[in-house]
Amino acid sequence: MIDRRAVGAILLAAGRSRRFGPEDKLLSPLEGLPVAVHAARGVVELAPSRRIAICPDRDGALARLLAGEGFEIVANPHPERGLSESLRLGIGALSPGPAQAALLCLADMPFVRADHLAALLARCDPDRAPVVASARDGVAMPPALFARSRFAALERASGDQGGRALLESAVLVPAPPGQLDDIDRPADLPPG
Repeated sequence: MIDRRAVGAILLAAGRSRRFGPEDKLLSPLEGLPVAVHAARGVVELAPSRRIAICPDRDGALARLLAGEGFEIVANPHPERGLSESLRLGIGALSPGPAQAALLCLADMPFVRADHLAALLARCDPDRAPVVASARDGVAMPPALFARSRFAALERASGDQGGRALLESAVLVPAPPGQLDDIDRPADLPPG
């Protein structure tokens, strides 16, 4: 188990959202709040030592919303380089500090709750289980927790797969039904 105070959370929020259409899916309303704010609040409730959000810029609407939730904002001006660019920037911002693990979350997963994030922390052992991932139907996926020993490998990841290769050896933590659903298309938003 790793203590939440030894964890830095990185919320990846700089994707291009091509399948959603012209609107920014992360700003789309869901139960009265933008999708990204729902994702952020699960992280806030967990109360890790640091909260970093990777956004397309430092002063746009999304960045302002996430800063209002207590996230440090790191800009990714090159989202076309794929998820790995956001991952590299997030780990780069976290590495100089004392964090012993990075909790990687996606801003388009608004249903993940703090109890599931805490379950990931409970399974992490920097020596015996340095990578812990969420699981749906036995498939590893974010949110995922990476011990500091995996930071360099995360920074070397390339393309749009990010840290997917590192998830192959992850300890899996099944999530409650619905928590790992993401928003890719307008139809993924619940009616209301």
